[in-house]
Amino acid sequence: MSRSTQLTELETASREYMASYVLFNQAVADHLGMHPTDVQCLNLITAEPEPVTTGAIAEMTGLTSGSATRLVDRLVKAGYVERVRDTADRRRVLVRVVPEAVDSYGALWARLGPGWREVLEENTAEEKAVLLRHMRRTVELSRRQIAELRGEAPAHEPGRSTTREA
Repeated sequence: MSRSTQLTELETASREYMASYVLFNQAVADHLGMHPTDVQCLNLITAEPEPVTTGAIAEMTGLTSGSATRLVDRLVKAGYVERVRDTADRRRVLVRVVPEAVDSYGALWARLGPGWREVLEENTAEEKAVLLRHMRRTVELSRRQIAELRGEAPAHEPGRSTTREA
């Protein structure tokens, strides 16, 4: 297969992959009775080792501080998170996941996760390293392009790579 044909196939598969994930995310959100952005925010903050600030949520999601506050309000109302004072700095308010409340979220992933794990396990160690590198690079590219679309920064800075190598 020629390089050009392979790149065209990769571009098409990438578009299908991204669209399928957006549709999957919507189905998860619908199943949980949530907004898709709220599902992804919950996904991000449950991966954090410690409670986070609303400002950190704004950074993670690319939302404005006002939108992040409204998102946290919805998650609080749904019972997934709670706002607590930072014990080290009482002026700061942290958003903490309510473990009992994310059980339904976790139960859904427990049901769906094995299929995703099976897909990943089919790959060799070398292929997994390529996939991990690709995922990290696409996350970084997405961040830069989101910022560019919002008028915050250029989409590509020549000669500068901010990706982590696997």
